[in-house]
Amino acid sequence: MEIVRDILKVEKEIENRYNQNMLNFYNKKGKVHKKQVAFHKCKKRNRWVFGGNRSGKTECGAVETVYLACGVHPYKKNKPTEGWVVSLSRQVQRDVAQRKILHYLPQSYIEKIVMVSGGQESAENGIIDFILVKSDAGGLSRIGFKSCDQGRDKFQGASLDYVWFDEEPPFDIYNECKMRVLDRCGEIFGTMTPLKGLTWVYNTIYLNDKNDKDVWYETMEWADNPFLSKKEIAKMTQSLSADELESRRYGKFMQNGGMVYTEFDENENVIDPFVVPKEWQDCISIDPGLHNPLSAHFYAVDFDGNVYVVAEHYQAQQTVQYHASKIKEIASGLGWKTDNRGQLRAIIDSAASQRTLASEKNVVELFYENGIVADCNVNKDLFSGISVVKSYLKSADGRRRLFIFKNCVNLIREIKSYWWGSGENPIKKDDHALDELRYYLMKRPLNKEKNKKNEIQIDKEKMIKKLKNNYHFY
Repeated sequence: MEIVRDILKVEKEIENRYNQNMLNFYNKKGKVHKKQVAFHKCKKRNRWVFGGNRSGKTECGAVETVYLACGVHPYKKNKPTEGWVVSLSRQVQRDVAQRKILHYLPQSYIEKIVMVSGGQESAENGIIDFILVKSDAGGLSRIGFKSCDQGRDKFQGASLDYVWFDEEPPFDIYNECKMRVLDRCGEIFGTMTPLKGLTWVYNTIYLNDKNDKDVWYETMEWADNPFLSKKEIAKMTQSLSADELESRRYGKFMQNGGMVYTEFDENENVIDPFVVPKEWQDCISIDPGLHNPLSAHFYAVDFDGNVYVVAEHYQAQQTVQYHASKIKEIASGLGWKTDNRGQLRAIIDSAASQRTLASEKNVVELFYENGIVADCNVNKDLFSGISVVKSYLKSADGRRRLFIFKNCVNLIREIKSYWWGSGENPIKKDDHALDELRYYLMKRPLNKEKNKKNEIQIDKEKMIKKLKNNYHFY
């Protein structure tokens, strides 16, 4: 009996020590917040989470900070680190980010807390300047706390391993913090609810208008948080307006007029590239431009009528000869089908058939001379075209029939940045890829009878689906 009592004491002590470390409970309560895991696993140096209130976004930033400070990151090489936690104000720091850090930071790892105001014995009630943390990688880490209301000057001079922005900072402070992590090849990560409209974060991070390879983001909503009850979600939903719900539940950027393609879900409509069977290859669609970008995309259709946008060419201020060579280069890489004369087939904006006084030949003729036969008989009706695109993104019965490969970054960016104006028309800006997407989909009857499959096609499609589920092709 005494041995049993000793064993029970040891087990109780282990449980007490486990309970004292809240990191042990992060994603280990029998439920997994998959998007939090994706955030921590991501190797990009500029990571953001756009989430609704109580979606679990702030936990991402706090736990990532504690992982890095304690030298216990499960997905990265650990070392002693120095970083900043940046809040909008000192009060917000105390009430949100600082409280989360103290919640997850084990007491046994704390070497010293230096306060701006208040006492170290009740640090959660005061305002912390910095915390020295014992690192399992050896030595001490330092978590510093900053607030945006201090101004840009207070963010100069330091060399850091990371900066965590709790909510959206002013652009000048963001830029200054990027300089702080430059020499250490450090990282920026931010967690925010987009309540300020289409700010710099929308362009720089969400749209990634510079195609920065270090930029990554994830969106979180209430349903992604496995610790929120359905009853609580329903209660919060009833208390918000439709517009507020988009930001506070779904973490979406909003502006007056709203997004045109609200059916677009990047997690569903954007997919990893895979090798497209020859039988799926359908057409190239082109929206011509000289000063503006010329946009061209390669479209494929499977035997169930699902459309795949598999490659893009998107460039401004070049000749037709240049664009044709680039399109043919992409086609060659894809093994794209040609007609019996070896020419590529495409559809193009009807304006390409018009001659100007300064040109002897129109754009269609120039493409033909360069090996691309372009059909300019397209339906340019804006509203019916938008309706068709919407139905492919997500139909009334919830089916998605349009899937865009991740490498088509300009089409994805244009879909995300396409907004209604003050009247009945979308804002005419950065819509070149969207124009030729409409031209292509308007060529396809929505209720077109499915192609009848033979046994070989059925077996091949099963194999393709299996490959899509198990491998990524780049």
